[in-house]
Amino acid sequence: MDPMEQALAEACAAAARGEVPVGAVVIAPDGRVLARAGNQVEADNDASAHAELLALRAAAARLGTPRLVGCDLFVTLEPCPMCAQAASLFRIRRVVFGAYDPKGGGVEHGARVFAAASCHHRPEVVGGVREREAQTLLRDFFAARRGAENPA
Repeated sequence: MDPMEQALAEACAAAARGEVPVGAVVIAPDGRVLARAGNQVEADNDASAHAELLALRAAAARLGTPRLVGCDLFVTLEPCPMCAQAASLFRIRRVVFGAYDPKGGGVEHGARVFAAASCHHRPEVVGGVREREAQTLLRDFFAARRGAENPA
């Protein structure tokens, strides 16, 4: 299973738990999966429990290092400014994401964290990988939530 497919599986699992369907996977330089995570904001009562942060923290703990030099982050949604800054601080080599996020994104939209003069490490960025699948997960999740809030 490729890394984005694993991230999509984490996003599906997050949706099944009632979380916004975002999944992330950290891949070591040798191609091993270091960590996988889906959003856990609601379960943890923690607004920062985004899939990216959870996966980055778990990968760093597994390697016993605060930096993930040479590692890649795969995530189903364009990282928000908080997660983009975390990817920079963890020294991620490459960020690969699925769906673009014009409202909340921090890489190609909004704050454009990696383009800021204050950004000390700029990972390579690849957007739009399996974008349609990631968008569909998000769209269906929020459509179901709106339907539950407005029963017929």
